[in-house]
Amino acid sequence: MTEDEIIEVPMSFRTIEWRDNKVVMIDQTRLPREEVYNEYSDFKGVAEAIRTMVIRGAPAIGVAAAMGIALGARDIVADTFDSFFRQLANVCDAMAKTRPTAVNLFWAIERMKRVAEANRDKGLDTIREILRAEAIRIETEDLAVCMAIGRHGAALVDDGATILTHCNAGGLATAGYGTALGVIRAAHEAGKNIQVFADETRPWLQGARLTAWELMKDGIPVTLIADNMAGWFLKKGEIGLCVVGADRIAANGDTANKIGTYSVAVLARENNIPFYVAAPTSTFDLTMKSGDEIPIEERHSREVTHLQGIPVAPEGIMVRNPAFDVTPHRYITGIITEKGVVTGDYSRQLRRLVKR
Repeated sequence: MTEDEIIEVPMSFRTIEWRDNKVVMIDQTRLPREEVYNEYSDFKGVAEAIRTMVIRGAPAIGVAAAMGIALGARDIVADTFDSFFRQLANVCDAMAKTRPTAVNLFWAIERMKRVAEANRDKGLDTIREILRAEAIRIETEDLAVCMAIGRHGAALVDDGATILTHCNAGGLATAGYGTALGVIRAAHEAGKNIQVFADETRPWLQGARLTAWELMKDGIPVTLIADNMAGWFLKKGEIGLCVVGADRIAANGDTANKIGTYSVAVLARENNIPFYVAAPTSTFDLTMKSGDEIPIEERHSREVTHLQGIPVAPEGIMVRNPAFDVTPHRYITGIITEKGVVTGDYSRQLRRLVKR
């Protein structure tokens, strides 16, 4: 698939783009009530957008970080490459501190640093332009990758299937099209008569606010359920397969994704329902032997005690709020990537896939 074909993907919204020397992104904290696009002209604004979940989803965070670094590079005042790179490293450190779990963030940061170092013998203005072009290239590549994930995953979806997904792994979580929702979109575009169950995904409600919004805009039939209803529908046989995204995949196939994913995987196994993870190879972190090593972000208690600003729990209650959990690889039927579907011995297959 060519870049021109990717750019022409018919999406009814843009998650993030570089426009007029600014980073423009849809404000996901304001969906579904209103569709608002924020503009950022410096790296600090982009970093804050990542931290506050104006933009979220592992691939989208990676794109945002790259574009934020390009903004930061543009504003650096330096006479030598060494001075420039020291300041660029500070920009990268600020990006790295925004959220700890999604590996695409760190993948994009390291890629931008490598590109700068590889071009150190060129003029600083040229390096700034190269970094801008690299950030846009990461966005374009992500679109192509998601399309490929969709094609591979659609082959696993039977006509008439009902698919359960958790959180949002759609166009909003990527540069566009999506990973788990990319599979769903591709199956729908292939003419398959599919239905989707979307878990609401407490406490941030990504399923209710974002996944349901995306699918309704695309005209894909979607039914919203509370998180604690998934087991009931799986047991009744009303769901044929589960497809979720990922924020980090360890070398053995253990997968970190939005909190509640592990519960869905266990319930799927209990009811003999296939459970697939859809993710780009940039989400692999082969430096981590298992999911036990993946850092899990814990977020503010207010996300649990309040709903859209309204208190729903006693004041002063103790709260734990991990944003992610880890699904052991034994519960995963297959990992759908842009290079194909991985099953079986993940420790061997993931390394083999990365080398392809």
